[in-house]
Amino acid sequence: MPTYHEILTTDLSALTTAAERWDGMAKELNKQEDAYRRDVHDITLRPTFVGESQSAANARFGIRLTEFQSAQTEAKAIASLLRDAHTQFVDLRKKLESARDDAIAKGMKVSDQGVVSYDTGKLSQGDKQALAHDPDYQDSIRKDVASWQTRIDQCVQDVDDADKGVEVAFTAVVKGPDQGFGTVPDFNGKAQGDIEKYEADEARDIAQRVNSGDASAADYQELQRLFHDNSGDKAFGQTLLDELGAKGTLQLSNSLDGLAYHGDKQHSDQYLDIQKGLATTLATATQDPSSSFYKHFREDMQKAGTEQFKVDGLSPIPDEKVRGYQSLVTLMQQGNGYNGQFLEDTADDIRHAEESYTAQGHTESIWALRDKFSGKDRGWFANDPLDGVLGIMSHDPKTSAEYLDPAHTDNLDYLLHGRDWDTVIDHYATPPGGTTTGMPVMAADGDDRKGFGDALAAAATGIDPDGQRPMAPTPHTDANNRVFVHALDVLSKQGDDMPASLRDDMAKIMVNHGRETYVAMSDLSGGRHLADGPDLNRDQVLEMTKQISRSQDSYNMLHEGMNYAITADINDPSRHPEDTLHSAGTAIGFMEEGRYLALKGDQHDYTWDKTWSYHASGALLNFIPVYGDIAQRGTDALTTAWVMDEQRDQAAKLTSDSQATYHLRQNQLNEIARTWYAANPEWADSHTDYSHDQGIYDQINGAANNGNERARGMAGAQ
Repeated sequence: MPTYHEILTTDLSALTTAAERWDGMAKELNKQEDAYRRDVHDITLRPTFVGESQSAANARFGIRLTEFQSAQTEAKAIASLLRDAHTQFVDLRKKLESARDDAIAKGMKVSDQGVVSYDTGKLSQGDKQALAHDPDYQDSIRKDVASWQTRIDQCVQDVDDADKGVEVAFTAVVKGPDQGFGTVPDFNGKAQGDIEKYEADEARDIAQRVNSGDASAADYQELQRLFHDNSGDKAFGQTLLDELGAKGTLQLSNSLDGLAYHGDKQHSDQYLDIQKGLATTLATATQDPSSSFYKHFREDMQKAGTEQFKVDGLSPIPDEKVRGYQSLVTLMQQGNGYNGQFLEDTADDIRHAEESYTAQGHTESIWALRDKFSGKDRGWFANDPLDGVLGIMSHDPKTSAEYLDPAHTDNLDYLLHGRDWDTVIDHYATPPGGTTTGMPVMAADGDDRKGFGDALAAAATGIDPDGQRPMAPTPHTDANNRVFVHALDVLSKQGDDMPASLRDDMAKIMVNHGRETYVAMSDLSGGRHLADGPDLNRDQVLEMTKQISRSQDSYNMLHEGMNYAITADINDPSRHPEDTLHSAGTAIGFMEEGRYLALKGDQHDYTWDKTWSYHASGALLNFIPVYGDIAQRGTDALTTAWVMDEQRDQAAKLTSDSQATYHLRQNQLNEIARTWYAANPEWADSHTDYSHDQGIYDQINGAANNGNERARGMAGAQ
């Protein structure tokens, strides 16, 4: 393994010098080929040279001529490999130098051997004393040193990985399929000048041994290195996947899963790391949908995707097999950075496979496997590959919006109400007599629609559910708005049949479209229209509020998010002050009626804890629009007051039809009134009925009552 010092001091120009000499050798061999052809080989072509001796000489001389040509090919390939190695080593050395310079800039020292330490020489006397006596300071320094050491060590390891790849290529370049003409080894007429292609060949050979169960510990270590060094290289990826084929790729992934989760758990980290490398390789190789490789691989996967494979240890049922697409998406979940078209094509192909299976008369899902695949034991396996690939797609909001846009595809309708989501076999029906096993009884998985819900949220908001919270407002595209409005329309019409698994997602979407949702909740006249957002149907918003309120966590998301919208509206200078106060109260009454309807309608399915608890949702944070610092500070106070209201006796939540449910929000209403007054003190003091002592509280309560009654009237509950 090259050392830190060797990497920084080795004269890499020797590689390019050697490459020039190998190119020169190829040119000299070309001259020798010309001379040999002219002075030796072509003698056998003269009309005066006939008979058996001519035939024998022609054959022998032809072999030697081919050797001259093969030698040139090999020499040129070696020159190319040397230049490839030079490019790699120069790039990797620059990364190491950058890591060293960054460490020094952050107060570290890096020795000639690459050992990182804290540079106390730059500290003042006071800082040195603090370092000597402050354990927390010392611990912080130790962590910083360890972090920089890890980065530099990784840079050195990357060079070692590349160095081993170069060794693989130079070992293989002189061993070609053309050898064997004579009694001594001949030249490689099919030599290649790309290090990554030789590494792909080696990865293929090891993968085949893995699939056959013949791989050694050294094989797994080398395969791990090959992926670390090359998974981001297009030539490596396409060569490997083309040689393995779709079926071989799936078999490799299944083999790794079987070892990681069943056969050799103590080395599971290594197997999963290899699988991550395979997934990254797949993402790299499929970046160009117009390439011939892409088209061939997709066609190959369409066949393998519906074939059946065994995954050791996955099922307690002997010989139960999975489908190729289930294995493909399980593999894909280990990677990232997939081309959007590849994700859409994969989703389309999976949908086609399941619709074709149903069209053939099958009553169970093509993905049907026994028992549920959720939780830590089997949740890693993508038993529902369409839901799984949608989950991957959710990390690419633009692609999610394209795939689900109702203006251009029927995918959203298919997923909302056209698809049968019962993908696992719960049990088998017992036929009359009970002597044989009957038809499988299907059920939804324990994490049904998880991927779809994430993709729906991404498509409607333009935000990755698992990404970082945007630091600036995220504008909605027309496609985002169409997805939101269509989902709201379809799901609200489903009423209590709306899937519970989509409640959180719809809460996130409504919060992200907070201004539009807030207008629908708070505008009694129906005359307020936003310039940059869709008009929402108030009946649909009420029904969705009801459905979201059937789960405590979902309701919490919606209510916390709308606190932001309320505060932002109060601080909107384009709005009349009195309108913002009335809108806030109306929205609170509207939401409380929605929750009341949920509790009143089906208490058995009302998934609230007996003792209410609030936990700020990290999952929601990404979707809260960036309103500004003033709105943030005001929202904190509103949320605190709301939590106080919620922590009352849970039994008080269900009130009679004649009681105004908005009274349960009194602390919150009072805090909204105070927040409003803080934003509009001069206006309030100069207008009747908006006094700080009583008027603002009367106004907010009256507005809440109006919102309450209007929502109740919409629901036919009066």
